[in-house]
Amino acid sequence: MDFDGFDWDAANRVKCQKHGVSLGEIEFVLQHGAVAPDELHSLVEQRFIAVGRTQVGRPMFVAFTLRMKEGRTLVRPFSARYMHAKEAMRYGQ
Repeated sequence: MDFDGFDWDAANRVKCQKHGVSLGEIEFVLQHGAVAPDELHSLVEQRFIAVGRTQVGRPMFVAFTLRMKEGRTLVRPFSARYMHAKEAMRYGQ
């Protein structure tokens, strides 16, 4: 997936970090993980999920959308968490 950067503000920073993940880990998984559309939650805007491993190998799940700002495509994460072992196996992580 091609994008030009990340759309962070106070609201999504707090929400994404509430499960103990760092912004750097989230950005790493979004740049290196597998991405799929999230059809179930795409009623108002198109949403996606990304699954992958952090730099130290922890499996992570990130939910996000894409936003256009000033002609740039930005990833706006709105939820992120580490995956449990069963979930990681289900996603092949």
